[in-house]
Amino acid sequence: MSSVVVGYVPKPEGEAALTTAIAEARLRDADLIVVNSHQGRTDEGEPDLADVRATLEASGVDYEIRQLTRGFEAAEDLVSVAEANDALLIVIGLRRRTPVGKLILGSNAQRVLLDAHCPVLAVKA
Repeated sequence: MSSVVVGYVPKPEGEAALTTAIAEARLRDADLIVVNSHQGRTDEGEPDLADVRATLEASGVDYEIRQLTRGFEAAEDLVSVAEANDALLIVIGLRRRTPVGKLILGSNAQRVLLDAHCPVLAVKA
């Protein structure tokens, strides 16, 4: 089965990415893989994704949630999951940037856009 991969963080840009990814998975009749990546931050722990699970259950889309704490950058995790699952699409959320920040995309977003083997859909919150 084909899949759509979404990078999720519990912030407005992550929620926007999740909503869009659900719609894209339905449109493409694909499974959805939600990737939540950490670099081993033990002070924060893993976020509780109960609300995400509830949203996914209500959507009717087949899904899998992967919480990764492997020491890699989030972009590396997202791209590697997409490649391993031969994803049709990666969906990422972008945060608002200052005027100077608009000159350069966030480092994770930029790496996903440049390194992904498939199309990338970037959405704003």
